[in-house]
Amino acid sequence: MSANSIASLLASALAARADLSDEKHEAALRLFNGFYEGCPELVVDLYAHTLVLHNYADAPGEAQALIQTTVEFLRSELPWVNAIVLKTRNAADPTARRGVILYGKEVDRRVREHGVWYAVELLLNRDASFYLDTRNLRRWAINHLKGKTVLNTFAYTGSLGVAARAGGASRVVHLDRNREFLNVAKTSYTLNGFPIRKADFRAGDFFTQVSRLRRTGELFDCVLVDPPFFSTTSKGTVNLVSESHRIINKVRPLVADGGYLVAINNALFVSGAEYIKTLEELCADGCLSIEELIPVPPDFTGYPQTVVRQPPVDPAPFNHSTKIAALRVRIKQKS
Repeated sequence: MSANSIASLLASALAARADLSDEKHEAALRLFNGFYEGCPELVVDLYAHTLVLHNYADAPGEAQALIQTTVEFLRSELPWVNAIVLKTRNAADPTARRGVILYGKEVDRRVREHGVWYAVELLLNRDASFYLDTRNLRRWAINHLKGKTVLNTFAYTGSLGVAARAGGASRVVHLDRNREFLNVAKTSYTLNGFPIRKADFRAGDFFTQVSRLRRTGELFDCVLVDPPFFSTTSKGTVNLVSESHRIINKVRPLVADGGYLVAINNALFVSGAEYIKTLEELCADGCLSIEELIPVPPDFTGYPQTVVRQPPVDPAPFNHSTKIAALRVRIKQKS
């Protein structure tokens, strides 16, 4: 892609997001979604004053000119940016996958969204430690979970649970295999002045942890389930392409009567119609019902005037392959 072409695409993307300008100095936003907005090798995210560029090229070296042009353009258009990080998805070097600083010295380590502070560790992992596609779900958690007990499974750095806590949840239990990720969640608690209860941050395998909770009979008013589309351990397998129902059924016994089960399926090649069918089949016994579909924010998906490519499968009735559904749980009384 020529320098003029990528500059034009980036200019259109920034113009479409101009209404977000008041938030940019603290917020986390997607400034350019190349998959939909015309350059699938490139994604540009913003975390406060730090830009994160994602190089998705199959042959990363061939995108060097593209990256250089992007850096020059963004430094010119966004002079208040303090640092630029490049994450190279298909690099052989794990450090390059986690990210290297191209410009500046210090990257931002916190962002604010809906009035809540979140810790970010932009160089910790292949992604940037804070998922931008679930922003509306964090708002939902703030608005719906006051006074509720919450189980945040596959918690990663805990942002969904932090949002629930900010909304007044009485207790949030975070489960993740990686203690380092959970430590980021604890930092978010500290940023917001929330007390840290060590027992509420549990590192371990999902299947083991959930089985232990089921044995003890503990129930929650809301269970959040945001797994990777595929992973496997000695204890079990997560496969959102063909077996998303298994994960939902695994946690359903942990939800109290009238509570929420929020399920996310981010498998790109699972259509929205296919996922809705799965949910409807789970609802057939009357113990689950679909309460709400939560959309992905438009800066993440791209805007009507900027989108030039459609996803490989239709996500409708969702607006993105990150398909978020809030389900209501009913427990049938024994006669």
